[in-house]
Amino acid sequence: MEERTPEFTMTPRILLAAGFAAFALQAQAAGDGGGDADADAGKTLYQARCTACHSLDYNGVGPAHRGVFGRQAAQAPGFAYSDALKASHIVWNEQTLDRWLSDPEKFVPGQRMGVNVPDAKERADLIAYLKKATTAAK
Repeated sequence: MEERTPEFTMTPRILLAAGFAAFALQAQAAGDGGGDADADAGKTLYQARCTACHSLDYNGVGPAHRGVFGRQAAQAPGFAYSDALKASHIVWNEQTLDRWLSDPEKFVPGQRMGVNVPDAKERADLIAYLKKATTAAK
């Protein structure tokens, strides 16, 4: 008697599930919302792109970032802010920082930061790092 291997049929449900799984893996690999923000990657980005003007603890060309979460814009002690940012009444959180980093001039016309972060994943990583680093004890 010949031994037979059970036949496997790709049903429409299996094909659909496989397609969704492949799409989810591709989105995650591309950084298109397939995963959470990465504070470690944000730290690397911060060191590479932000420290020319900013520090966590000291004002430079830009204000210090320690305590930025929950703080009203233009309130870091000892920094000379633009009138536009002083008048903005923004409170810094994930959403406002995302809008700011995306396009500071569009968010607050007349402000003085001339740098933006167009990539959504990089913004999310930077914000995760800032939240972690600036809410920790000094």
